[in-house]
Amino acid sequence: MPQKWKTKISFNTKEETYIRGYPLTQMIGKLSFSEAIYLLLKGEIPTEKEKQMFDAIFVSVVDHGVAPPSVVALRNVISGGNPLHVGVATGVLAFGDYHGGALEDAMRFLQEYTKDEEDVEAVATRLAEKIVNEKWRISGFGHKYYKDFDPRTKKLMDIAKDLGFFGKHCRLALALEEEIYKIKGKKLVLNVDGAIAAITSDMGFDYRLGKGFFIIGRIPGLVAHAFEELTEEPPFRRLDEEDIEYLGNPPRNLE
Repeated sequence: MPQKWKTKISFNTKEETYIRGYPLTQMIGKLSFSEAIYLLLKGEIPTEKEKQMFDAIFVSVVDHGVAPPSVVALRNVISGGNPLHVGVATGVLAFGDYHGGALEDAMRFLQEYTKDEEDVEAVATRLAEKIVNEKWRISGFGHKYYKDFDPRTKKLMDIAKDLGFFGKHCRLALALEEEIYKIKGKKLVLNVDGAIAAITSDMGFDYRLGKGFFIIGRIPGLVAHAFEELTEEPPFRRLDEEDIEYLGNPPRNLE
């Protein structure tokens, strides 16, 4: 007898679909998209403050221009003659350690170092010395454009404070930014990934959901880029010859 597939998330009857026990038809028109996402991930309907925090998090990562690898990959795939959903899937598959994947690693890092320690400022001091002296690469810190501070981080942290989600993970993240600055003399800014990692950790989410938060927030942006590429750009993007530098053997004869 085949093994049953087990789930606590949803089930269907002939009359209704149930999400975490709630009838989907009752959710429609009553729950916002962020509330429905929270229910799926956490198992319960969020409070108004949890909903507001989720709204802010997802808006903060909804898009970041045409330059990131996910959008470049998406547009190239669509320019080859593929439909919207293939382009969007390509964009998601382009998320990796250096683009979109930092959330999970940052959440794991923050949760590990706050697990048994309440004095997070002291932890930050010790960690900063190791990070600088041993040249650690830590996810959620640093940005190509933002050198003094990431404005998205400040906005999210202010909202987290107002809503009551500024806890030990947020404190550690900001203290670490400050301690690294004291040692190096220049900022390694807490970026939006690090801010979301800290806030969602203070909201009680498992670090293994980290990439999921970024994917959920960025999908609308990917859909918009895919549609624009389909409707406004000619097919078959390719590099111009002047953008290519050949480093192999010069022309030679096969004799």
